Amino acid sequence: MDAALPSDVAEPDDVVPPALADLLAALGPGDPQLVGRFRVDVATDTWWWSDEVYEMHGFAPGEVVPTTALVLSHKHPEDRERVASELAQAARTGEPFGSMHRIVDATGRTRTLAVAAQGRRLDGRAPWAAVVGYFVDLTTAHQEAARREATASIRAADASRSVIEQAKGVLMTTLAIGPDDAFEVLRRRSNDANVPVRELARRLVAGVVDGAASGHGAADEATRRRVDRLLGDEDDARLRSPLG
Repeated sequence: MDAALPSDVAEPDDVVPPALADLLAALGPGDPQLVGRFRVDVATDTWWWSDEVYEMHGFAPGEVVPTTALVLSHKHPEDRERVASELAQAARTGEPFGSMHRIVDATGRTRTLAVAAQGRRLDGRAPWAAVVGYFVDLTTAHQEAARREATASIRAADASRSVIEQAKGVLMTTLAIGPDDAFEVLRRRSNDANVPVRELARRLVAGVVDGAASGHGAADEATRRRVDRLLGDEDDARLRSPLG
């Protein structure tokens, strides 16, 4: 086990960078997130982490000595190069930056973090000898957003299937064709008009409903009789038919 950092390593100033302030404001008071601070002395490659940053990386406070190599080793392979470039840019220019990236913690869990940081002068040395900033663990918020998006997509897909099935029913009734042929009619008209099938189906169903409500979309007598026969006894069905 690596030794912990010396206790005299200075902590970052308690000044929240504007990028982090904007991020926390966007999350809102109802979405508490784990926030940790960090600091790296570029010349000596000496890092300081708050307890929260150790936790984000799957370690107990002081369990390891954080170095640039360790930090980058935990970045997700697809995000590692970008994060390294951002840190190097901050060290060169001192300009603040904020971004999101993924890490793989010591337990193998993938987390989503936001980082807000900037360069800092140290003891009269060359400008921007250090990079200081904050990490925010957005894993839970990111997962919740993904679940909401997936749920919305499923509901949209269900709605599309529902209206397509309704449109098929309209065509099956009015044209006396089967479900496959009804869908083929929709598909062919969709291609001809360059309109998505679900949108064409929505227009058809809406038009039938509007026409029925206005009294201008009533089915012809042959269709009414066919529906009545399918519903049951023709005489009784005529009394309760929705088309009557």
